[in-house]
Amino acid sequence: MLALGSAGRVAFGAESGKKFEIVMCAKQEGISWFDDMRKGVEQFAADFGVNAYQIAPETGDPAKQAQMVESLIAKHVDAILVVPNDPQSIKPILEKARKAGIIVISHEAQSLAGVSNYDVEAFKNEDFGALMFEKLAKAMDGEGQYAGIVGALTMETHMQWFKAGLEYAKKNYPKLEFVLSEPLEDNNDEKTALDKVNETIKKYPSLKGFFGCSVSGSSMAALAVEKLRRKDIKVVGLGLPSINGVYLEEGYQAEAQCWRPADAGYAAAYVALKTLKGEPIEAGIDLKRPGYEKVTVENGVVYGNATLVLTKDNYQEYKF
Repeated sequence: MLALGSAGRVAFGAESGKKFEIVMCAKQEGISWFDDMRKGVEQFAADFGVNAYQIAPETGDPAKQAQMVESLIAKHVDAILVVPNDPQSIKPILEKARKAGIIVISHEAQSLAGVSNYDVEAFKNEDFGALMFEKLAKAMDGEGQYAGIVGALTMETHMQWFKAGLEYAKKNYPKLEFVLSEPLEDNNDEKTALDKVNETIKKYPSLKGFFGCSVSGSSMAALAVEKLRRKDIKVVGLGLPSINGVYLEEGYQAEAQCWRPADAGYAAAYVALKTLKGEPIEAGIDLKRPGYEKVTVENGVVYGNATLVLTKDNYQEYKF
């Protein structure tokens, strides 16, 4: 039977009598962003009495992540939540999961809407990217050379932010100059990010700005300019209060943007549970987390309004 009317009640599979098994397969193990996402998935498990948990590859390897999803299909879990390293390469695996009767919910992978049952986004990614580049442009007083970094060119949301932000900057700040042909890649690795940022600053001595679409990218850009005492190079990008706060405090990062990973994990799990129960996912529903109280739904994508802008004055308000 199905039995779940509110938080704290146990949800059972329709046939087996067992708790629903809902598994998040995140991008990578051992980094702060997905450590926080795990907290949200585990909180959801506690609130709704389901067997919900998170797994991830040790590195951001799309092939390893695909193997992990394959293992979940073989295990016949009830729902797979996935934050893909490469949405296109994992697409046939998710199609296989759907054919096996498994509910699939993606996050940070808008292009998978229609392959997954739903894609859950914290916001419209084009808006997030435009905001990031607006913050950078204003910090640079609207002119000068800038560069930037993403986790990988295959990471869909990172590239959505970059492309939307670049277009926004070209239209609104014609005196800004993006010096690269494409963003650098750091594979969510701090050492790689720091090395590439330092190489770029050395290559472009007149550089005045740097964006990071990964936490590693923005934090290591801030560390690089700190070591060089180059506050004239303005850094903005994706960040966490616990990681980027020190750079915001000391003035080596102008601003950071994010959304709470734990809340995104919780919201995705809630969409999966409602789908398992046959409940509609429609505009206006409350996914029980801040920024997701009244979502919009367009073409299989569930959008929250969960953007956070971190500054030296407010980052301490957020505990993640």
